Amino acid sequence: QLPLVESGGGLVQSGGSLRLSCAASGFRLDDLAIAWFRQAPGKEREDVSCVSSTGRTTTYADSVKGRFTISRDSAENMVYLQMNRLKPEDTAVYYCAATSESTWATGRTCAWLSQGIFNATNFGSWGQGTQVTVSS
Repeated sequence: QLPLVESGGGLVQSGGSLRLSCAASGFRLDDLAIAWFRQAPGKEREDVSCVSSTGRTTTYADSVKGRFTISRDSAENMVYLQMNRLKPEDTAVYYCAATSESTWATGRTCAWLSQGIFNATNFGSWGQGTQVTVSS
């Protein structure tokens, strides 16, 4: 059983919106940095967005800046990815992933991910993925 569960994917027309949700199964997300990755057929998995454990640091891939927004809701124990102005090239399976973030590293996890210092292997907990398909 995977510890994270994604939902909210689906089929949408170009220009449309979707909100992905990431829920934890049996544990709190409070001390974890959460990232969204995506993988399209025939392509490598890429990081899309990341939010620090405090929520104060967020990072985005250049391809989604200005269109996607990551957020976390501690009360709901959820992390969201709001995706607006979707494009066909956003079509992929989207995964949320988590990694613990020490106090000294708060905010650095996401920065290191965006700089390529960290990658998917630094995130130990994953969900099963949710399919996002954007039609042209």
